[in-house]
Amino acid sequence: MLPQFSDEFCARLADALRVVGYDADGVVAALGNQAHAALGRGEPEPARRSTAGGGPLATLIRMFLVGDAVPRAQAVAALRGVDIEEAAAAGLVRLDGDSARAGLDLRPYGDDGDDGASWWVVADLDADQAGGPVGADHVLGIGHASLSLARATVRRPVGTLLDLGTGCGVQALHASRHAGRITATDLSERCLALASATFRLNGLDVETARGSWFEPVGGRRFDQVVCNPPFVVGPPRVDYVYRDSGLAGDDASALVVRGLPGVLAPGGVGQLLASWLHRRGEDWADRVTGWLPDEGVDAWFVQRDVAEPAMYVGTWLRDAGIDPRSAEGSAKAAAWLDWFEANDVVGVGFGFVTLRATDSDTEVACEDLRHAYDDPLGPETGAWLDRVAWLRANADPARLLATEFAVPSTVVLERVSEPGADGWAELVRRLHRTDGPGWQQETDELVTALLAGCRGQVPLGDLLALLAAGHGLPADAVVHAALPVVADLVTHGMLLPKELV
Repeated sequence: MLPQFSDEFCARLADALRVVGYDADGVVAALGNQAHAALGRGEPEPARRSTAGGGPLATLIRMFLVGDAVPRAQAVAALRGVDIEEAAAAGLVRLDGDSARAGLDLRPYGDDGDDGASWWVVADLDADQAGGPVGADHVLGIGHASLSLARATVRRPVGTLLDLGTGCGVQALHASRHAGRITATDLSERCLALASATFRLNGLDVETARGSWFEPVGGRRFDQVVCNPPFVVGPPRVDYVYRDSGLAGDDASALVVRGLPGVLAPGGVGQLLASWLHRRGEDWADRVTGWLPDEGVDAWFVQRDVAEPAMYVGTWLRDAGIDPRSAEGSAKAAAWLDWFEANDVVGVGFGFVTLRATDSDTEVACEDLRHAYDDPLGPETGAWLDRVAWLRANADPARLLATEFAVPSTVVLERVSEPGADGWAELVRRLHRTDGPGWQQETDELVTALLAGCRGQVPLGDLLALLAAGHGLPADAVVHAALPVVADLVTHGMLLPKELV
């Protein structure tokens, strides 16, 4: 049965939640940092202890976040203004005699990057909350993937934004802070029902449309598109609509990447989570580049992780609440691994894809970013797009040579040496960005000397002329060798023209 949340019900429910302080800050304050962190790890007992004193907020935490049954009278008091029978009819709670428990996952969600915004998200109960495997039409709540995409998304004002495959609506919530009009689509009727509840509960006006992939928005263009598609790779099947596309291998990710240019307005940006196969004898970068047209986009593929097949299969079985040791788990794992073996799959890559619609030849960058970093990728993605656009506009060597560059204060030079017969012998010299994704790049003496003079005051051409004279090198040869290095350093934010500093 589909949840039925009317506008009036959502308004009364929002008022009830607001009155008791059931929001992101209120939950943390009630639980304390340690119990809140434990609950996030799937350890409910500290939260039970923190809410033992009772009260309306504690009741909602016990019911919706811990997953416990609570006395019906306490649920009625906590949801004051909301008829408990109506809440049960809507699917929000389940009543059993004198007790009540959650029928859906209703949780506060906040993000410091959105001016401390706090929302409520409605989704299905996960396998732990439900006490068993989830259904085929399960609507996933706030998961690691959706949080990762939210943190990687460019947050700049746009007129129109498409949330393709909205699920429970998390990406649209973030988009409400910077997009004028939002359209959310999904193939699943249940997803749209719960996403609509999420939007109305938060007082958001979001257009929703049901259909497969880009069909609901055929002929339309958007300034920004975000997409968390069903990117799990393997045999062409649909066990769970939130993760399985029915397409074989990484065809779902390829379909979205290929389709994005057709719905992006000029200069529009599309971002998605994606997976790609690592096949024996094939470079992953060549594979994903083949999904792009020859002209019309800037594309940045960032690989955050690579999983070997056995680990990948076990992870996704557990995600659905299936014990890999059970008969069902063994059968599914065997079929999955057989498919990987038959298709020469040695690993599965996962990461972010950013596309921007241009009127130029396609530019592609495929990079591994598997090391740990603290900053969200969204600001860096926006800066990367700015730097690529600047390089395109200033591609003429004469313009580059006339530019005054500066090394950002967050870039440091590292030297690694070992003791030798004549003292310390340098092994490695590298540049390291201490902000953003923490890029590192090995360098040499000439580049080091060049960057030492890049303080935003002297044109690049003059610095290269001084460098050539000081080292007794032909000026033309130094310029020819330096320009590609400068372009690469600009791309990675290690060297910037004054207007981008």
